[in-house]
Amino acid sequence: MSSFSLLAKKANLDDADIEHLQRLISSWGMLADLCFSDLVLYAPLRPEESSEESRSSGVPEFIILAQVRPATAQTSIPDDLVGTGGSPNEVSFVAQGYLSEMLVFRESISPDGGEWIVSQCIPVRRAGRVIAIIDRRHITSARLVHGELERTYIRLFEQFAKMISDGVFPFEGMDIEEAPRVGDGVLVLDAEKRILFMSPNAASAMHRLGLHLIRKGDIFEKTGLQFSAPDRAFASHKPVIEEIEQRADVTLMMHAIPLLDNGEVTGVLVLLRDISELRRRDRMLLSKDATIREVHHRVKNNLQTISSLLRLQARRVGPSQGQDALKEAERRIRSIAVVHEILSREIGEQVSFPEIVSAIVKLAQESIMPSFPVKIEVTGSASDLDARVATPLALVLAELLQNSIDHAFGSGMAKAGETMGLVKVFLDQRADVLEMIVADNGVGFPDDFDPEKTLSLGLLIVNDIVVSQLGGTMRIENDNGARIVLTIPLS
Repeated sequence: MSSFSLLAKKANLDDADIEHLQRLISSWGMLADLCFSDLVLYAPLRPEESSEESRSSGVPEFIILAQVRPATAQTSIPDDLVGTGGSPNEVSFVAQGYLSEMLVFRESISPDGGEWIVSQCIPVRRAGRVIAIIDRRHITSARLVHGELERTYIRLFEQFAKMISDGVFPFEGMDIEEAPRVGDGVLVLDAEKRILFMSPNAASAMHRLGLHLIRKGDIFEKTGLQFSAPDRAFASHKPVIEEIEQRADVTLMMHAIPLLDNGEVTGVLVLLRDISELRRRDRMLLSKDATIREVHHRVKNNLQTISSLLRLQARRVGPSQGQDALKEAERRIRSIAVVHEILSREIGEQVSFPEIVSAIVKLAQESIMPSFPVKIEVTGSASDLDARVATPLALVLAELLQNSIDHAFGSGMAKAGETMGLVKVFLDQRADVLEMIVADNGVGFPDDFDPEKTLSLGLLIVNDIVVSQLGGTMRIENDNGARIVLTIPLS
């Protein structure tokens, strides 16, 4: 749970209020940049969180839920205020705005006595009632209005402040996680969709599209831009984010936000961002992913070729000439090929371990002798694993299954009364560890069995991979048959 959500539980807010404020702070950066000011969000405390004095006087106490500094001006609040109640002077001012439900202004001296601070309380209204207060603060000497850009930004903020006070901003479902910022480029359109203002960065973005003749006063639809976002924002009364590749090497993102007054759209604020470099990197990543998948595909094909050659060679030699060794080598290569086959279909270095387990079980079932059937059951749960863990684990599982099939149920070795062998695989994947248990109902291990001194190549391979390569542990025990417990760290 985020710090905002935790703090909001102390405030006198319902779930819809909290959601409204979360949407508001998602546009925090844009608002602070437009007004060249720090913004602090106050919400009234719940009665049970307030002091006795506050409850008896009816004057609420507050908690600061969020704070943002402008990227366009000097901050007036160097400290982090989130989670505090604010200074007594500020709280008195905020309470005045909250109780009056009106815009309130004041001037004060900064704590160090060196600057004049202008503060403005903006009521945040939802469903007809004030649920919070935005305290806008700026240093008077730091926010000198130099020209058209500064005046335009201030007017835009004043429009948004009125929309916030009227309860129509932020918009329902507003999602600006990747939206452009004010510094990326600004266009302002009037009710007739004429360009009233174009920031220098917006003009530069137009130039990269090859549009050098766009001027203030032009009708947006006639500029040659292929964006439909402003029209859709006008029609829907809601913000629209659109991305367009006007040229092969230039991609722009546009965020069109309708400006409302008494329910009517009086204009649109358009934020522009050149995301050409971001999309170029995205294409490179997609190309890299495709290359990695192709590499895994080719590795899998090469392993299958080696497996086929070993299988052919095993058919041409007798048992005394190493036929069993060739078959074991071929089976191990096929186990590794299973992982590469799955990786060749996936993006990234994570691979579905349950899918690997199913493929390894299928391979093991091919070696079961018809004279004594063996059933393999898989229970528990596991999810995606890093390929660096999944690949050796696939070989480990293949060795353990084959060990049970070859030695637990061999000729004359099945326990009396058993008509079918059973091998159980249990998986338990937690946040930082995977436990894998392979158990059978066969004859079990000899009483004097020592895994460190065994001549079984399969168990030696398993022990080496689990302990040395994966940093895990292996425990061997008898429990109505052989039972091997592996614990693999994942972090």
